[in-house]
Amino acid sequence: MSVRTQPRAGVREWLGLAVLALPTLLLSVDATVLYLALPHLTTDLWPTATQTLWIVDIYGFMIGGFLITMGTLGDRIGRRRLLMIGALAFGAASVLAAYATDPTVLIAARALLGVAGATLMPSTLALITTMFRDPGQRGMAIGVWAACFSAGLAAGPLIGGALLELFWWGSVFLLAVPVMVVLLVAAPVLLPEAKDPQAGRIDLVSVALSLAAMLPAIYSLKVIATEGIEVGALVALVASVVFGVLFVRRQRTLADPLLDLRLFTRPSFVGALLALLVGLAVVGVVYLFATQYLQMVSGLSPLAAGLWLLPSAVAMIVTSIAAPVLARKVAPGLLVAASLVVSAVGYVLLAFVDGPNGMALVVAGLVVIYLGIGPMMALGTDLVVSRAPAERAGSAAAMSETSMEFGLALGVAVLGSLGAAVYRSELPGGTPAEATESLAGALAVGNADLVAAAREAFTSALNAVGWAGAVAAVGIAVVTALLVRGPEAGPNQSAMEEAATSRN
Repeated sequence: MSVRTQPRAGVREWLGLAVLALPTLLLSVDATVLYLALPHLTTDLWPTATQTLWIVDIYGFMIGGFLITMGTLGDRIGRRRLLMIGALAFGAASVLAAYATDPTVLIAARALLGVAGATLMPSTLALITTMFRDPGQRGMAIGVWAACFSAGLAAGPLIGGALLELFWWGSVFLLAVPVMVVLLVAAPVLLPEAKDPQAGRIDLVSVALSLAAMLPAIYSLKVIATEGIEVGALVALVASVVFGVLFVRRQRTLADPLLDLRLFTRPSFVGALLALLVGLAVVGVVYLFATQYLQMVSGLSPLAAGLWLLPSAVAMIVTSIAAPVLARKVAPGLLVAASLVVSAVGYVLLAFVDGPNGMALVVAGLVVIYLGIGPMMALGTDLVVSRAPAERAGSAAAMSETSMEFGLALGVAVLGSLGAAVYRSELPGGTPAEATESLAGALAVGNADLVAAAREAFTSALNAVGWAGAVAAVGIAVVTALLVRGPEAGPNQSAMEEAATSRN
């Protein structure tokens, strides 16, 4: 069978990729930097406990809820245009957040940041698929995109720590302004415009149904993760399912649907989405537990903990970029599945951490985990976006991002609840209520014996999350190997599938 040839990208496209890396880096930095700024803004704005939760969570709610809508909107009005609109909105909302004078204004600014962020991620990924038609180059470009996301997660604590040492808490939001200015100046020069020339009007009923399905689902998962199963969370979850069913039924009747359900008939597409969903669910909650271990069990400062997280970020950067090269020699399902198995080994290492002196094992476990997550993210994303027609690239990119966003929320809800249950069960009888809520609460009580017991209990929780993560990673590896078995007919082959075709 002959291999299809596609035009190869030149200097302009690679420079354009550097421009697209800017919002990717920024959004991943923003995902971690707020946690460092939270104590500082709390002493300044004095938000209530409920307002503090909304300051943290509203950003993720808005991103998760609007991703599919914004991805499809980009297919209609142009992905570069949507990227620039989102960049302008993100910069303006960042200024509003930085100079917020009360919690309500900050919550509103964070909500606007979430909506603007939902325009940026699918636009960057869709533009990459437009700019890099050659499967090998596209795989490499998506690998760079995934590496930038990892670099931002690692750089967040370092950048945030440095800014908070020198300036006030609002400086962490102002970081976005120069980045967005560069993007707005360079995008018209280096990025092509791309959209579906035959797209119809966007269906507002479908938009409303998608938001009604997504937002309650994310809300319920976050409530279950922090407060356990309660009536309000269950009602929200049921409402999400009902609106989700109505959304799917409507898409089947539309000539130009908001979400093309035919993509879900492709096993490789479904397998890649599941790999991203479960892979991010596990790594997200493990990252949360590991960072708390480094700071509250091993006693590191946020900046020192960030430095110890750098090796794992470097591991993911290297494997994300190397993955497309490996994809030329290894079958698609096997490569993604193998990377998940590698990450499972890292989770097992975390299961053997013993007490406050296990920092080296935690760092080693994270390095192994991220060695596996890099190829899974890069190649899984490539499989998802390459299955869609070029005119639907924004919608496919949004589905990829949505699966990862839901994965993070699902991981905290399920595995986070498991870790919290183990933590509480390991505490001695008579422990004060605030100490049973979290390790931070136990440290606030200040009793030396209680602090020691709480640190041991938290380590046991980390062990349990490690074992559960290993089981989940191996399980989804098997599913991925079965679903992503070879090339499928479609408008775009992924880099992995192109390699498989050429071997035949």
